[in-house]
Parts: sequence; structure tokens; C-alpha cells
Amino acid sequence: MPVTTARIESNLRRIRERVADACARAGRRPEEVAVLPVTKSVDVDTIKNLLDTGLTELGENRVQQLVDRAAEIEAHVERRRNPLPAPVAWHMVGHLQRNKVRTVLPVCRTIHSLDSLRLAEELHTRAERAGVTVDAFLEINCADEPQKHGCKVGAALHLAELIGTLERLRLVGLMTMAPLVKDPEQARPAFARLRELFEEMRHERVGGDDFRHLSMGMSQDYAVAVEEGATILRIGTALFE
Repeated sequence: MPVTTARIESNLRRIRERVADACARAGRRPEEVAVLPVTKSVDVDTIKNLLDTGLTELGENRVQQLVDRAAEIEAHVERRRNPLPAPVAWHMVGHLQRNKVRTVLPVCRTIHSLDSLRLAEELHTRAERAGVTVDAFLEINCADEPQKHGCKVGAALHLAELIGTLERLRLVGLMTMAPLVKDPEQARPAFARLRELFEEMRHERVGGDDFRHLSMGMSQDYAVAVEEGATILRIGTALFE
């Protein structure tokens, strides 16, 4: 059964209340933090209901599912009687292989999982051919977990500088996935390390004025991520439960 618009709105209010509380503890403004719904585990009808809440930036983990859903949602938007406040924009938040860039680029202009120079070069080449610019987050493996994707912390600054030479890529921030733990406090060191790395890069003028986002925090740990400086929360379960 699809999750209703009313249920999503209720969950969204609760999330925003927790974000506001976390911002108050950290001396931040709630307006600095955006919720990015991650729709991998819900059906298309739920996504249609989600659009009724006014959220039009959507995240997906798998390339083919993103492409398929983008087509369905585009057709739905064209049939809507009430216009959306902004066009639907998809974010690729899962691991991206180089051989999938050609498939994803026509429907997605924001990549949260850039983790190598070879992937950056492929994105640049495809974007140049298409005459578009891609917003990219450099994914960092802050917890140094071997099973996770992401650039190592020690290599991040040099890689970010190399990405900065690719004119069709706009480096807009950093992303990390904290360890999956029961206690959200155990995720704090990963978030704090990403913020420290972000501040170091800002000091070095990496990415210029575009470099201003921290994509970190998911359903189980987003309040801690906000306290540590997150600007984009990738939320799935907490929004659709």
C-alpha cells in the first residue's frame, strides 16, 4: 500500500521538529538544513504522494530504478492539475559505476557518490558531450570501513583539487555514510571528521563559492549529523514509516 500524503506530512513535521531542536543545540538555523527523501524502498504511488508535500528533490540509490522512476514521475507531473513549486530533480546517492554514467546523466544532475578520479573524468567527458554541468559531492569513507565506498580521508584534498580542474563538474560539497550503529552517538566521529575535512578544504578554497554542503545523516542518526554541520539529510525510513 502506498504511504499517504497525510502520513508523509506528519513524518516530515516530526523530522523538521527534531532538526530544529538539533539546530538550537548547535547554534544553527533550521533553514540551513534540507531533507532529501530517498525513495529506494517505496513504490511510485508513494513518490507521487510525496510530491504533494512540496518536496521535489528526490534521491535514489540504484541507477536503473532512478531512470525508470524518473520517466514515470515525469509523466505524472505532466498530468498533474496543480503545478509543483519547482521541477523534480533527482540525486544519485548510491554507488555509481563508470559504465553507468551514460545511463544516469540524462535524468540526474547531482551525484552524491563521486569517489575516484576515473569516475570524475567519465562524468566530465559525458557531461561535456551533453553540454551540461554536474553537481558533485566527493564521497569520503570517514569510518575507514573496507566494505564501504568512498575516498580515504588522507587522499581527499588532492582528489578534490584534481576534480576542480574539470570544468563540467561543480564540486558542491562532501558526503559520507556513517557506520550503521544502534546508538546515533557512535556515528558522531564520522560526521565530525567530515566537517573538519570540509573546513580544511574551504580554507584551501577548494570548489570556491559552490563548495558549501555536507551530505550526511540518515533516518537513524540525522539529529547528530545536524549537530555536526549537515546541510543535506538523506532520509528514507523516517519519512515513509
